[in-house]
Amino acid sequence: MTAAPLHLLYFAWLRERVGMREETVQPPAGVATVGTLLEWLRGRGPGFAAAFAPGLPVRCAVNQEFAGPETPIAPGDEVAFFPPVTGG
Repeated sequence: MTAAPLHLLYFAWLRERVGMREETVQPPAGVATVGTLLEWLRGRGPGFAAAFAPGLPVRCAVNQEFAGPETPIAPGDEVAFFPPVTGG
């Protein structure tokens, strides 16, 4: 799959660590799944590395559907990152 712009949304403490609510990015051609997107994001700077460090509880949705690391991403997708929601 060729690289194309993705619309990324960041919520809660992820937004604070990366320093923005949303952005449009053009990842490299090898970024074709949520997992490879996370790897690429970690390399974008200290805030991204802190937000997406392995082991942190981060959830993801692609086009408003919960997604795992193996979920494919496609041109024009909206990818949202947020901490797990707790209730009580």
